[in-house]
Amino acid sequence: RRKVTGLIYLIVALGIGTWSVSVSGEPVLVNTGLIAGCVALGLFGLYSLAAGRSFGLDENEALVAANRAVGFPVGHASAQLGWRGVLSRPTWKMLVYSAEDPPAHRGLVLVDAVDGTIVEYFVEENPEEWAQSSELEGGAETNLDA
Repeated sequence: RRKVTGLIYLIVALGIGTWSVSVSGEPVLVNTGLIAGCVALGLFGLYSLAAGRSFGLDENEALVAANRAVGFPVGHASAQLGWRGVLSRPTWKMLVYSAEDPPAHRGLVLVDAVDGTIVEYFVEENPEEWAQSSELEGGAETNLDA
């Protein structure tokens, strides 16, 4: 999407810039502000073309890469797409839990969405208290039942 909008920005900036330079005389609507706007729009169009990247993997492939990185079998997982850096490189943020019940480990893995490399990962023992949720599964009434 960024490549298409970047190309549109460049075409509009080039068209209006060419028209404003070629106008003869001293027209009211053509001034340095219009030229500066064309330059700014053209620069933003170039940025959009540079930042527009195609995805190399979807969330399922990112989960497989995260599974390899953490070193334990993954049970539940959550994926969020984010961007990092000046050129907004797409990155999958994967929160993974081990397959035990309750999970013994959890990890956060950042997977590059363009080439699938692991940007960074963090693994720890699961500090969450699961005893309370296990007791609620036994039929105890909760506030959510109302």
